[in-house]
This record gives sequence, structure tokens and C-alpha cells, in this order.
Amino acid sequence: LQRMLSVAVEVDRSPTCSSRKIADDIFPFILNIPLRSQRETLLNTMGSQLLRCRLLELLFQHSCDVPTTSSMSLDKILYFLSHSSVLPQFQDETATWQRWDEMLQYLSFLLLSYQSVKLAFPLAEHLRSSLSDRMDLIVQKAKPRLQDSDDISQLDIQLKMNDFICRMEEALGQPLPPKIQEKLFMLQ
Repeated sequence: LQRMLSVAVEVDRSPTCSSRKIADDIFPFILNIPLRSQRETLLNTMGSQLLRCRLLELLFQHSCDVPTTSSMSLDKILYFLSHSSVLPQFQDETATWQRWDEMLQYLSFLLLSYQSVKLAFPLAEHLRSSLSDRMDLIVQKAKPRLQDSDDISQLDIQLKMNDFICRMEEALGQPLPPKIQEKLFMLQ
């Protein structure tokens, strides 16, 4: 299934459009996956980084009180860090800190997928053209071009991290567990 999804994204004339359509169709099913291990297995085995990025983007948009309409970027990932909450569908008998841990795990997945997409398709225009049309651009080894919203500073990151830590400690009512601190450090 994962291979078929990857091929479906790539054979379309516009990978961004096909990944959006496929993600929109799959997303409701992801919300109904009962166990974290099953959700993570699905996301970890996804062959298309573009599709995984889009699914995670939808997941975080769904968990924001005020969804953003900006395009995918590093700034949008910081927005998700500041505005996302633990999804109510995923609140089972697990401890609160484990639900926050899952959210951080998905943020890391999103960042890695986004970076992979940016490196694989250095120019955004590549994703709007078919695979055969992209071959010439890929052979030319075009360098990644950052969007304005990808130009974030260390200060931006630190401020968003501090906000997130305060929000999380308030929700947990205690200092962060070491596992969460480690994930935050890696994400930063």
C-alpha cells in the first residue's frame, strides 16, 4: 500500500496536487487509528516524504485552535509548536506527558519530511511538474531555494521553545520528564 501511494504521488503531473488529494482522502482514517504505535508505523513506513509531510500538516492543522493558511515552511512548523494541542481523538488511557511526547514525535517527523522534500525537490516549481519534466532540473543539480518563511532565527526558535515548555509544564503540573526534554532538544 505504501509503495502504491508513493507511485500515485509521483506519476501525477503535479506531485503537490496529488499528495494533497491523497492526504485529504487518508486523513480521516488516521484520526481513527486507535493506538500510537499503529499511527507511528503508518507514518514511519510511508514511502513518499511529500505525502507524509502533507498528512502531518493536516494533523497539526486539525489540532490548532486557529489553523494557519500559510504554505509549508519552517515558520509554519514553529507555528504548530506554539498553537497545537494534543488531539482529543488520541486521548486514551495514556499519561498526559505521553500524549505531548507523541505530538513532539510528529513535529520531528514533519520537520524531517519537510527537509527531505526540500532537498529532493530544491525548487518548489519541481513539485508542480511531472517526474519526466523534473529530470532535467534534477540533472542540473539545482540548489535548494529557501522561502522567506524558511528564514527563521535562533531567537525565533528559542522563544517558541520556551513558550511550548511553559505551556506543557502548565498542562502537566510538573517539570518536563527527561524523555520530553530530550525530544525538545533534538527538535530544536
